[in-house]
Amino acid sequence: MARTLFGTDGSRGVAGEPPLDARTAYAVGFALGEFARHLDSDPAVLIGMDTRESGPWLAASVAGGLHAQGVRCHFAGVLTTPGVAYLTKTGRYVAGVMISASHNPFQDNGIKVFSHAGLKFPDEREEQLEAGILQFLASNASAEPLALKEDRAFDEQYMGYLASTMPIGLRGTRIVVDGGNGAAFQLGPELLRRLGAEVVQIHCQPDGRNINLHCGALHLDSLCEAVIRESAHLGVAFDGDADRALFVDARGQIVDGDGVLYLCGLHFKERNRLHAAAGLPAVVATVMSNLGLEVALRDAGIGLLRTAVGDKYVLQEMLASDLLLGGEQSGHIIFREFATTGDGILSCLRVLEVMGETGKSLEELVEDFAVFPQKLVNIRVREKRPFADLPSVQMEIVRAEQELGDAGRVLVRYSGTELLARVMIEARHIEDVERLCARIAEPIRREIGAES
Repeated sequence: MARTLFGTDGSRGVAGEPPLDARTAYAVGFALGEFARHLDSDPAVLIGMDTRESGPWLAASVAGGLHAQGVRCHFAGVLTTPGVAYLTKTGRYVAGVMISASHNPFQDNGIKVFSHAGLKFPDEREEQLEAGILQFLASNASAEPLALKEDRAFDEQYMGYLASTMPIGLRGTRIVVDGGNGAAFQLGPELLRRLGAEVVQIHCQPDGRNINLHCGALHLDSLCEAVIRESAHLGVAFDGDADRALFVDARGQIVDGDGVLYLCGLHFKERNRLHAAAGLPAVVATVMSNLGLEVALRDAGIGLLRTAVGDKYVLQEMLASDLLLGGEQSGHIIFREFATTGDGILSCLRVLEVMGETGKSLEELVEDFAVFPQKLVNIRVREKRPFADLPSVQMEIVRAEQELGDAGRVLVRYSGTELLARVMIEARHIEDVERLCARIAEPIRREIGAES
């Protein structure tokens, strides 16, 4: 059965509209509750959310469905997605639910479900869950939300775990933290201060509507300015649910997820903290990671395995190949030694650990990492027809691949969560990148483009 409610990262949409209306959220809880009852005679589920104004009523709706199935609901309130995953895994919970739309604007929201193992539900489990949801929606059953009271003890529990992973103190380190007005707005700065860092906070005043608004991991201009203004050693920006982070060095230059995989990959290899694949220490990245990362890692004797876009697919490959480090260019980095999901705060700690143990600045750690020119064009479409069924598009893709050969990459795919076609080109020369992107994007707009 094809999934209609779940994309590459849970269910996501405009809050208040299907599939993020109250009744569907209740149906998610109801279907999840039925699953939970088969796993435990007295099941409990942990629920967390980011700072969106729609979070509380969506959480209450999901909890209502769970309660109707006899499942106990524990509510963490505002907590990061990796926090929910960790607490679900280490607590007596059959599942965890995170209410968040990650980097999307406040009007959107989403529902992510984790198993007791702290893993996002695999596609086949989501398909089973969808069947239960659709069955409930077709019925005339009532859908009453459950009043929830948050327990802030979960914050302390998770913060204590994160602190325990840090082998060095941070005294003398000045950090600018952009909380994105999201789930890490308190936890991130507080943890870094406890570890001894001097922290300057920006965008850490959520009002329910300013999450990701010109701030956070997708909007780094203010962080770049703040790092230079505050003479900080580095800056870190989290997205709305803090499962990813991007960095800014002391010069105000951006270090993305590829940069983190590079610097951590080299450092971990030296300390025998990378497992091998095909005889080489290796890391996992997605098809979106820059070709420059592959080349730089290869030069350092490290292999790179690529997956489809989505950190859950990165984790699946890491588990299948028994690898410890993987992630996405967008900043989802998984340190399997410590976590089952991308975790922006954990990524920040690992970057600081490498800086402290090497005595090098962030800019020094990535100075030998040469990024190939890359461009990503997002084209809003009215439908997601296979590109193979669009001859004019397919022709331009093949022409670009033939022209670039081994000196570049062409990636054309649809977004897993939005009606967008994504065209990504990498090449040694920016002129080729610009020209080939435009050449592929034009027939996509002509054939299936949506009106803006």
